Amino acid sequence: MAAPVSAARRTQLAIRIRWLVAATITYNVIEAVVAISAGTLASSTALIGFGLDSVIEVSSAAAVAWQFAGADPERRERTALRVIAVSFFALAGYVTVESVRALLGAERAEHSTVGLVLAALSLLVMPVLSAAQRRAGRELGSTSAVADSKQTLLCTYLSGVLLVGLGLNSLFGWWWADPAAALVIAAVAVKEGREAWRGEACCASEGCS
Repeated sequence: MAAPVSAARRTQLAIRIRWLVAATITYNVIEAVVAISAGTLASSTALIGFGLDSVIEVSSAAAVAWQFAGADPERRERTALRVIAVSFFALAGYVTVESVRALLGAERAEHSTVGLVLAALSLLVMPVLSAAQRRAGRELGSTSAVADSKQTLLCTYLSGVLLVGLGLNSLFGWWWADPAAALVIAAVAVKEGREAWRGEACCASEGCS
């Protein structure tokens, strides 16, 4: 059983979460602009989808920022969780539709150096932000903060999918690699959305790292 957290420590953790959320929002806004612009130039559904995922990530982080901006964050927890869950479901729906369209040959992406660099950078940045927020959220006992950290971690998975997909397409012309892998990410998003909706994201017995 976890030791009780003092009032001073709770305040410190709440401030840390606000800063981490602000950093996540800032990075994702930049990421969204770059990805959508590069995706449009390269006719890349994967890049555009990655950029829209960043927009969804911003909505999730904003929900946690709103929660911890209040005097009593616990009272806002359920609403924040609902927003995070819906953002997961929206992401899963979009990725599924666009992946199926890509697999049916609706559009094939061109090589994008900007996209490859962006995916590699996100693959380095996102795990750090996710891990820091997850640790603070679990210590504070905030389900919404942990759920949002999982949203950030999902963005890491999408970065990996994007990097592999763009890389295989550029090197070997394997256009189907990205949409096929993205369908797996959509399934993960549905699972995380269900957990956030039920408020299961911060269960100490799960042993989440």
